[in-house]
Amino acid sequence: MFNDILITGANGFLGKLIVNELQESNNLKSLSRTSGDFNFFLDKEIPDFYQKFDLVIHVAGKAHSIPKNEIEKKQFYDVNVVGTRNLLKGLESFHIPKEFVFISSVSVYGLDVGNNIDEDHPLLAIDAYGLSKIEAEKIVLNWCKENNVVCTILRLPLLVGKDAPGNLGAMVKAITKGYYFNVGGGKAKKSMVLGKDVASLIMRVAPIGGIYNVTDGYHPNFDELSGAVSLNKKKRKPLNLPMSLGVIIGKIGDFFGEKSPINSAKVKKITSNLTFDDTKARVILDWNPQSVVDYVNNNEI
Repeated sequence: MFNDILITGANGFLGKLIVNELQESNNLKSLSRTSGDFNFFLDKEIPDFYQKFDLVIHVAGKAHSIPKNEIEKKQFYDVNVVGTRNLLKGLESFHIPKEFVFISSVSVYGLDVGNNIDEDHPLLAIDAYGLSKIEAEKIVLNWCKENNVVCTILRLPLLVGKDAPGNLGAMVKAITKGYYFNVGGGKAKKSMVLGKDVASLIMRVAPIGGIYNVTDGYHPNFDELSGAVSLNKKKRKPLNLPMSLGVIIGKIGDFFGEKSPINSAKVKKITSNLTFDDTKARVILDWNPQSVVDYVNNNEI
């Protein structure tokens, strides 16, 4: 049992779930920009800690947005790379923890299409977010190796839960307001995972270490997920656009450039499988999460 734990990004979607999972049985401290036990802007300053920690869980980071210019691209680097480096410098100056868990993303693989991608796949991301996560992973791995710290990296796909951010939140909003539709039957499968299941995994994986994909193992398609959300919100099942019409809409979007909310690349993305293999976590960590669709069918989102 850990005596002292630090979590960064404690006010975010996943951070709150981890805090809720750990707060009753551990001496848990939080770091965030404006509230918690330690208040620091990690992208701008090195934190000054006044106590030691046995375990550090680094959740804080920038995600869920597409940068429109170089300034916004740099924000990913500043928050995810500089912020990680500054956190480690702060820990180094006071006390080195025994274990470190870093929350990363399957975005490091840089793929829009693929099936059962495992942890050995090359890290091919070229976008600002994926690149920042790749560099942050390298910084964490090297630091942990140099300081004899047990290192865990969890590569997460789409996170699911009540008031989840990102693409799921956008889907829920669109279905609730009645303007969501599937393309080509919504047959494309995507990996996702419940935030609460990730939170419950932290204490089990921290003493072991390693790099893991974590998914629900089922990889629902858009039709299944949108149908479950529709039932959850008591809305009609989303309409379906034929693939041929989706392709035309994508090409129209290409013509309008960045002003268009959809283009050919986005159409391809939402009509292509992208799934990740979590066999390693299942074998080593006894990872046995709940199906996302089952959760959505039975819980408020």
